[in-house]
Amino acid sequence: MSPFAPEVANLLLIILIVLVAASLIGWMLARRTTSESGKATVKNLNERVKSWWIMTGVFVVALALGKIGSVMIFTFMSFLALREYITITPTRLADHRTLFAMFFVVLPYQYWLVYTSWYGMFAIMVPVYAFILIPVLSVIRGDPKEFLERSARNQWGLLVCVYFISHIPMLLNLPISQLKHGNAGLIMFLVVVSQGSDVLQYCWGKLIGKHPIAPTVSPKKTIEGFVGGVLSASLLGALMHGLTPFGPLCAGLIAFVITLMGFFGGLVMSAIKRDRGIKDWGAMIEGHGGMLDRIDSLCFSAPIYFHIIRYYFSAP
Repeated sequence: MSPFAPEVANLLLIILIVLVAASLIGWMLARRTTSESGKATVKNLNERVKSWWIMTGVFVVALALGKIGSVMIFTFMSFLALREYITITPTRLADHRTLFAMFFVVLPYQYWLVYTSWYGMFAIMVPVYAFILIPVLSVIRGDPKEFLERSARNQWGLLVCVYFISHIPMLLNLPISQLKHGNAGLIMFLVVVSQGSDVLQYCWGKLIGKHPIAPTVSPKKTIEGFVGGVLSASLLGALMHGLTPFGPLCAGLIAFVITLMGFFGGLVMSAIKRDRGIKDWGAMIEGHGGMLDRIDSLCFSAPIYFHIIRYYFSAP
């Protein structure tokens, strides 16, 4: 089946129209805004729109290339995310063999499991075998200094940047008989709801946000922005139910779960950045951070979403 089934193609067209409109609005606001605070807000908005042009292009290419192309692109995304993570975490000489295994053994093997649809090994490769491999490779080098912290940091990086993200292309392997528009619609649903929630939380926060929800971790996130963004994105999910095997109500509830997990994923990754004393994970997208800054909410929502579908909606 073509990855661009009618429902998916229509959604991509809507996203394109929204991005064009947002770009035009941002351009007009940049020309008319005179106050310093207003200029800062407009600049932030335009940077977000620019980053979404890039990310939308990445996902469109992934879907257009089919399964093998999607696996390759998400492999590259995991590689970039893991690289950003390792860059800001302290390592020692004794970790070099471990890092080599993480990047060039565990990561490609995890995505080979996605490509071959070997779910049994896919589900346990990182949380079982890689978790054993990492401390074993480190201890062989005979450096006990901060051994627990080093091992835990490396294990955490693999879990978030490789294992969690790999659940997105794994959606293409789910056998769902009642899915009318192909498995690509499942990925579109996840990405649009998760990232739409981020944008909507930002918009609601700017409009009516007054009370910080986690001032010491992410001071710009507000209770009003969180509530407005989650509810709006849940409604968006209900309207997109045609891409999924869910009805409108079920789609809205699953979108609600995705937005909650995405919010907490972003909050957790912000806490790590605060601890390391950095603003962004990287500089892949000018003015708007790195790969992890763009997919932090997907990291936490993807595995939950995948297993909801697999256990309750996929064919036996």
